[in-house]
Amino acid sequence: MNFTFKTLCKITGIILMINGIAMIPSLLLSIYSNEDMCTKAFFLSFVCSFFVGFFAFKPMSPSSHTPTTRDGFLIVISTWVVCSVFGSLPFMLSGYAPSYIDALFESVAGYTTTGATVTSEMTMPDSLLLWKAVTHWLGGLGILFFVITVLPSFGINSQKISMAEMPGLSLVKVAPRIQDLTKLLYIMYFTLTITEFILLSFSDMGMFEALINTLGSVSTSGLLLDSAGISHYDSLYVEIVVSVYSVLAAANFVIYFYILRRDFRELKKAVEFKIFLCILAVAVIATTLGLYLSEFYDTFGESLRHGFFQTVSFLTTTGYATDEFYLWPPFCTTLFMVLLFIGGCTCSTSGTIKVIRVVVVFKLILRGFYLRLHPRALKAVKVGGEVVSAHMAASISAFVILYFVMFLISCLVFSIQDMSLETAFWTSASLMSNTGIGACPEIASGDYAFLSEGLKLYACFMMISGRLELLTVIVMLFPSFWNPNRGTTKS
Repeated sequence: MNFTFKTLCKITGIILMINGIAMIPSLLLSIYSNEDMCTKAFFLSFVCSFFVGFFAFKPMSPSSHTPTTRDGFLIVISTWVVCSVFGSLPFMLSGYAPSYIDALFESVAGYTTTGATVTSEMTMPDSLLLWKAVTHWLGGLGILFFVITVLPSFGINSQKISMAEMPGLSLVKVAPRIQDLTKLLYIMYFTLTITEFILLSFSDMGMFEALINTLGSVSTSGLLLDSAGISHYDSLYVEIVVSVYSVLAAANFVIYFYILRRDFRELKKAVEFKIFLCILAVAVIATTLGLYLSEFYDTFGESLRHGFFQTVSFLTTTGYATDEFYLWPPFCTTLFMVLLFIGGCTCSTSGTIKVIRVVVVFKLILRGFYLRLHPRALKAVKVGGEVVSAHMAASISAFVILYFVMFLISCLVFSIQDMSLETAFWTSASLMSNTGIGACPEIASGDYAFLSEGLKLYACFMMISGRLELLTVIVMLFPSFWNPNRGTTKS
């Protein structure tokens, strides 16, 4: 099949060693909290993950073969699947998960920043809760990016791999080498994490809760500590901090690169972020008016408070819940569904279609109307003053069409369990967008325990496909992907 086996083993080994090291804080917490079963589970999981990774990495000499685009896709899929499998061990070995499929679901939901669960997180031991939060945080920018900075030592072109991790529209090269940009992304991600943790520490919540909520919002996963969601704290301060950082995490991280360089000329070209903020503002106003005019809340201030938080939660695909939002007026819940398909910006921790793709598709539709009136006109699609190539426009159109086709297929699959159309609709949209919650009672808290074992496995497939933006996963289903005589593009 002409794949670079050595490269795949080395990267998988590094990923597993990082995965094992990430379990140490949870192991120490389980020892401190006298959680004996969790201590054994984390110790065995650490040993298994770290040493399997070490033996996969150690014997392999550097590969002289330059990875192809197919190698990049295979590496991305492999690392996500392997991390999910080994990440499920603590849930399984501790006896907390009733079955391995439940344990795998918890792990996949973590690494894909979906924030979903098949168990009650209110009774989850602190060490396991911390582990799940850590998997969310690791999945925020993608497990793969944790090794891109070390790949050059093996002679691997990381650009090929990163293309499979984050396909999308990239109009400007922001750094001469992707490794430089990745390091800056690390810095910004750590900075957002630390500053939010400090701010939440000033609230009435404890340090542990502040840490869990920080890891949940920075990764736009929305890990819920209580069935009441963030409203459990009944704190406007907490809601503002979580909302602001969810928006910052859903913004294109390249913007922070320009801010650090004080390149305000390029910053003005950040059309996607401007549109993202406009969509957010309009949606907040619409939701607030919908709540206030329907008299769901007594005052305009309450309507604004709840409307703002829940709108941010859906648009950024964070998936936090406030109050019983599924009981809100149909106008509001329908608007949330629209926001669920739009999502945040490219090169962010949010999921779903992304703003820039929606913008390009919208401009393609407008161009179609224009060409109807002026058949001989030559009209290019532009974003931020840059022309979108025909190839890129076709790729984006194909992605959006595929997204909705997969959504409809998933609705049919979930309806096999004889659930209502509303539940199947929200379940499909929520899992594909990596949001975790939906505006129906069954999944308002992100609990999918009602799914059958088979549908839980399908849900895992949906979460991984949504996180890797569909094409990365679907392309592997084509015979030409595995054919050594087709689809091979040298770097």
